[in-house]
Amino acid sequence: MKELNPTDPIGQNLIKLISNVCFSVFVFSVLIFTVIAITYQPPDPWESSRALTKVFTEVENATFKTDSSILKTGEDIATAPVASPIGSLVPITEASIEKSEEELEKNLTLKSGCEDLHVINCSDPKVLIAIQRFNLRTFKSIAFLDYQTPVNGSKPDECDVAWRFRNKKERSWRKYRDFRRFKMGFNDDCSYKVIHPGRWHSGLNARRPRSRINATGNGQKAKIAPSVRDNEINDTIPVMGSDSAFRRGKYLYYSRGGDYCKGMNHYLWSFLCALGEAQYLNRTFVMDLSICLASTYTQTNKDEEGKDFRFYFDFEHLKEVSSIVDEGDFLGDWKRWDKTHKAKIPVRKVANYKVTPMQLRKDKSSIIWRQFDAPEPENYWYRVCEGPAAKYIERPWHAIWKSKRLMNIVSAISGSMDWDFDAVHVVRGDKSQNKALWPNLDADTSPDALVTKLQGMIEPWRNVYIATNEPFYNYFDKLRSHYKIHLLDDYKYLWGNTSEWYNETTLLNGGRPVGFDGYMRVEVDTEVLYRAKTRVETFYNLTRDCKDGINMCSTG
Repeated sequence: MKELNPTDPIGQNLIKLISNVCFSVFVFSVLIFTVIAITYQPPDPWESSRALTKVFTEVENATFKTDSSILKTGEDIATAPVASPIGSLVPITEASIEKSEEELEKNLTLKSGCEDLHVINCSDPKVLIAIQRFNLRTFKSIAFLDYQTPVNGSKPDECDVAWRFRNKKERSWRKYRDFRRFKMGFNDDCSYKVIHPGRWHSGLNARRPRSRINATGNGQKAKIAPSVRDNEINDTIPVMGSDSAFRRGKYLYYSRGGDYCKGMNHYLWSFLCALGEAQYLNRTFVMDLSICLASTYTQTNKDEEGKDFRFYFDFEHLKEVSSIVDEGDFLGDWKRWDKTHKAKIPVRKVANYKVTPMQLRKDKSSIIWRQFDAPEPENYWYRVCEGPAAKYIERPWHAIWKSKRLMNIVSAISGSMDWDFDAVHVVRGDKSQNKALWPNLDADTSPDALVTKLQGMIEPWRNVYIATNEPFYNYFDKLRSHYKIHLLDDYKYLWGNTSEWYNETTLLNGGRPVGFDGYMRVEVDTEVLYRAKTRVETFYNLTRDCKDGINMCSTG
């Protein structure tokens, strides 16, 4: 066989061919690596799973689909409980109760408990210890934080006691309040015991003094509940202060864009983009507390403006973890400054979302004013966080919690079932009528089908809460032969015009009553569902259909 000579034409061509192939492979590899490096976006650390990412990022025609069932906020997303603020209460445990008992034993002036077995002394510390032990055994999903001294109930053997608590499934540090009436008795060793606990908020003598709201034009009392205000809610709007303080500040101001009157998922995605940019730029975000509620959540089926952010979300928590200022106060201070000072406030107007946060990082202007005057979808706030900016802007999901006032309703519903219940999420509505995308949903969630399927999942005669968008209250009546059924509408008194929620939202709304709208219903349904011991979902549990339609079953 003849050797290959590099000087031969055939040898030269073969060497050139091999060199070209190697160089092409190298160039192609570099190109692929460059494309990956440019397009790669690290996952948002505030998102807990691909499923959650899909909830907030699924876009169709540049606007978000509305999922009127499960809505997650910061306290649902957190993988670990949020750190408690300084001075917060440590949960009561069996060890702390035993320590209290040891202290009592040292006090020789206390009675032994056997001197008068037919008299219950509610102020005796041993009564409180008996109640604390009972609660720890009975309500295992609750962390009890502190108790008031028990007081007499309506009968000689009854004691009313109030306490503060938090649910162990909730990731926030928020505290809630209950007061119950306990029927007390004695053990064989003369110690106190709980014979029977009362229902949620049954210990009326232990609740705080009522604050009544009067004020009607004719001198008669207004028809507003004389209930107890939650003094732990502080959602007052922060005041900017002096002109000099205003001038020293650095602000990020977003004009209203096309996001207004879109669904709440869209609103949250956009709002948290803006808040995330403000944090990236180390600026105070100028916030419009007025929300337009999309028609999907209203009884009128029309968009409704003038809703307060504080109706739906925890403003107290937001202002504790973020630097924010109310838009009204900000614009007032800005206008007053321009009237009283010759030197105007330095303003950088940004007309296009394509000007990235990275380009604004070193801007020295007191106010960066993003304006969204382009037609949709170019005027959506969340466009600021797309593309390369997604590597730098982290949406602060931890800043958004559901309203404490709504969470008080969640606690009332869960507490009325003694925190021992199962829940079923039944999605029907428009989806059940769309046979093209969900051919089996209607039949799979029919009353007969629900009875058959739930009997294999939930034990008979359990408390069962049904979170649903089914409008007909009696739709689930067949389940009542097998379970103690609870629906959101069973608790209308919690937001009716004799309720604490009605009182507080009316005050917040300048004396105008606030309707309990569709988004509030979804928030409450969602949180009650999360607190259930067994949770049954429509998709993956009850129906053969996929959540997003035919052939769209997700594995994440």
